[in-house]
Amino acid sequence: MRSIHPSSDIRSCAQRALTRRSLLQTSAAAFGAVALRPGVGFAQDESPSGCTLGFSTYGMKTLRTEDAVDAVADIGFDAIEIAVRPDWDSAPGKMPPERRAAIAKRLKDKGLRLSALMEHLQPSGDAKVHRQHLQRLAGVFELAEGWQTHQKPLVQTTLGGGDWSKLRSFYVDTIGDWLEVAKQHDVVLAIKPHRGGGMSRPSEAVWLIQQLGNSPNLRMVYDYSHYAFRDMPLADTVATALPYTAHVALKSVAQHDGKVAFLLPGASDAIDFPALFHQFYAGGYRGDLNCEVSGMVWGKPNYDPKEAARQCYAAMNHALQEANVPRV
Repeated sequence: MRSIHPSSDIRSCAQRALTRRSLLQTSAAAFGAVALRPGVGFAQDESPSGCTLGFSTYGMKTLRTEDAVDAVADIGFDAIEIAVRPDWDSAPGKMPPERRAAIAKRLKDKGLRLSALMEHLQPSGDAKVHRQHLQRLAGVFELAEGWQTHQKPLVQTTLGGGDWSKLRSFYVDTIGDWLEVAKQHDVVLAIKPHRGGGMSRPSEAVWLIQQLGNSPNLRMVYDYSHYAFRDMPLADTVATALPYTAHVALKSVAQHDGKVAFLLPGASDAIDFPALFHQFYAGGYRGDLNCEVSGMVWGKPNYDPKEAARQCYAAMNHALQEANVPRV
């Protein structure tokens, strides 16, 4: 495991911008229009025959990580995403070496592929906070290295709220520093466009990835629940995102009186999951299709994380069969 010290590499925004833009200008011919083969990233095998069906422990906050791993495996999922935000049981600071090793063994014994770790960082223009974010990411990347089952899990994050037109240059500089830490650990950082966020569309994530040299260490998470009811047809968003997507998150969405609510995947007919699966698979994606339970759901009284996972499994396994997409 490599040891890094992100704080020693912090530069001013102006210095970062100058260095990075010079690099991009000289490498544009090599990287400008290049994308990974659709769906291929560090979180996937080189040539698997199908996709994995996974579940995120973001929907299991009340369970210990060990119990969540057991539940996801026992229900029948192929893969798992583990939420590692500071307030989750599986955060790096709550994982001494012995426990880390025990969870790594548990994942392998249960036959689960660890497809992703879920973070939640909002880029900051405050130098001190920025350094803390780099150190926090380094800790998560170390978890990814220690918990690797097949290939290293990617680390996903949203980018918080704001106005894209005002933030995009700032994102280039800030996410560029995040990317350098990801490269040092040889881990994929996957950014997720989020409804109402500063980055909310697949095209914006693609722009940011291209501005940062289209590095294989920087990809995106696709989640159509953030595009529904926004005049963004599913097929169009998949076509835009596919070459850059390393992870697909699944949840349903409904709209009432102009307000949008997230639901368990398959709980509404607003998203044609078989069509989504078919288009990704036909385009070459062979990664994880991961069920995500929104805080709008797990924050309700009497929420049962295991029952929610069982419902997700039944609905999405059926959709995969309908789409004729094989599982591995």
